[in-house]
Amino acid sequence: MKVALYVCRTDEKWSMILSLDIRVDVVWWLEGVSGRQVHQWLVLSLQLPLSQAAWLVEQFVPVRGMAQWDVVAWQSCLNAKLLEYERDSGEIEAREAVAVAMGASGWGKKGSEAGGWRSNEREDGGGGTGVKGRGAAAQFIVGGMPRAYPAKHWAQLQQYAALLAERMSGRQLLAAEAEALLAAEPAMPPGGWRAAAQLARLHGRLQLTAALQGPATRRRLAWLGRARSAPRCHRCGSEARQRVPCAACGLAACAYCEACLALGRSRACALLLRSAAQGAVPARGEAPRGTALAPTGGGLARWGLSAAQSAAAAAALAFLSRPPAGDGPGRFLLWAVTGAGKTEMIFPLLQHTLDHGGKALVATPRRDVVLELAPRLAKAFPDTSLATLYGGSTERWKDAQLTLATTHQLMRFYHGFDLVIIDELDAYPYHNDPMLAHAAAASCKPDGHFVYLSATPPARLQREAALGKLAHAKVPVRFHRHPLPVPKLMRMITVAQCIKRKQLPAPIVSSIRSSLERDAQVFVFVTRIAQIEAFVQLMRRTFPNISIEGTSSQDVDRASKVIAFRERSIRLLVTTTILERGVTIPRSDVFILDADNGLFDEASLVQMAGRAGRSLDDPAGRVIFAASRRTRSQVKAVSQIRKMNAIARRKGYLHPPVSK
Repeated sequence: MKVALYVCRTDEKWSMILSLDIRVDVVWWLEGVSGRQVHQWLVLSLQLPLSQAAWLVEQFVPVRGMAQWDVVAWQSCLNAKLLEYERDSGEIEAREAVAVAMGASGWGKKGSEAGGWRSNEREDGGGGTGVKGRGAAAQFIVGGMPRAYPAKHWAQLQQYAALLAERMSGRQLLAAEAEALLAAEPAMPPGGWRAAAQLARLHGRLQLTAALQGPATRRRLAWLGRARSAPRCHRCGSEARQRVPCAACGLAACAYCEACLALGRSRACALLLRSAAQGAVPARGEAPRGTALAPTGGGLARWGLSAAQSAAAAAALAFLSRPPAGDGPGRFLLWAVTGAGKTEMIFPLLQHTLDHGGKALVATPRRDVVLELAPRLAKAFPDTSLATLYGGSTERWKDAQLTLATTHQLMRFYHGFDLVIIDELDAYPYHNDPMLAHAAAASCKPDGHFVYLSATPPARLQREAALGKLAHAKVPVRFHRHPLPVPKLMRMITVAQCIKRKQLPAPIVSSIRSSLERDAQVFVFVTRIAQIEAFVQLMRRTFPNISIEGTSSQDVDRASKVIAFRERSIRLLVTTTILERGVTIPRSDVFILDADNGLFDEASLVQMAGRAGRSLDDPAGRVIFAASRRTRSQVKAVSQIRKMNAIARRKGYLHPPVSK
């Protein structure tokens, strides 16, 4: 994509601006629509690749004496900056593009024939270039002055620009996505949506930039030679190292981002439109007149929460009522054990935000969880508009007060929400993915709040909570008020050795038989998909009268097998960590084999152990960590479960022990 680029000076302030439709800028600045006096105005190029124009705008810094520059000086400055762009981007082909752009714009000409200069300097003011005279103005541009946007269509353009800004509120979209967003709107003005977008940008309601951030040189490594950094994607924050020839901008090596390719190609020359949502929830804790931000106890009563849930929700509500401590959004960790009812605890937080006119987002890593939560949120908030977003969703452009989305969908939002709730913070794909963390951070308003939900928070957040650097609340008990089952460690040879020997060790056989005899459903977790089929056959030979199946992420029948397991048609299920979370099976026991394997970290072990003891009729359950050696992850997982039980006991959340 190519755009126009110009500079202007108003009230001694210089600005460099890229334009999607220079006719709009002519009316805005030169026909007095802006309401500001324009002292100087110069078109630098009418056809410049967007990647270069956006980088020039980012790099623009006014210098002393700029008002006295003539067109030749501006030409020299622009050429120097474009050569810097070429060096820092590593694009040899950029030199050819610069030459083409300069030739097309007439930079080879001299004096007043080059560029498009307008000066309103007084004759005695000095410093202006072009024709001087009291009240006179000089206008020069290669090929003639750009035409102004037709006056008869200006009112319609103003209306459409306002509509575009409203529809874009809280979003960041590529040009094709913006077109899709506006497809259902009334007929566009003659100048099209690009003219409306340019006018919205001049009004300050829309940001226009390249989808990729321009190249930068890491100055601290300059003594080692020019240390270049790859351009970064504005949408997902990833480095963009891939380059291809591009017909849109004419560059032979136009960078694009592979990380977020599934949401549309983010290229160096692709237009990205951004618009931060207007504030609704009072910023920095200032309540609107006649209202109180602080929640009341009555706000919790309607949700039927347990004592432990109510205490955590009250702490989170108190957090929402305070202004964020730093410059960015506030952060709160809701650390609740598996099966504690995290979803019910976020209802009061959502209600608080909605009651104050704000917008809330609930993000979860997996589509199946989105589909499961959608009817629960719709039932809890029947009078609130709800948008459900995931790959292939038909509600992609729906504007709603409450949004439920997979974490990948967050890349289409920009400062759009007062409250962002990240569910299953530690789960794939969100965990250890900087791209999704970047998208989540961009989706929240600077004065908004984050609430993280997890049964097994990452170690970094656990440390911050322990040091008092992260506000948090713990829910150490499940709804039935019984302690979490504490795993028992059992020595056992590896699964691979069992398959090779075609025999299971006697202790594990005896333990599984005890679970089956007590009528429990049995989870058997293994580390590798390749082992499942052989291990299922071994289990069937060992327990011939039991219905046994295996499943994994590669199993197309996974969903039906889980249903059959829940309905007890299957009694023993061999699986991988694909079922470590999000699955509740009544009366379950859990066996984790090769528990010393590096694939099973502390969080995975706690989550898998959390499948046991979730039902009211069987709150104890059984959990076995079977391994050839004891590892730090096993010890820490057991320790974490014991600590939660101790906290629950100390706070009086557990049922009193039954006297014998």
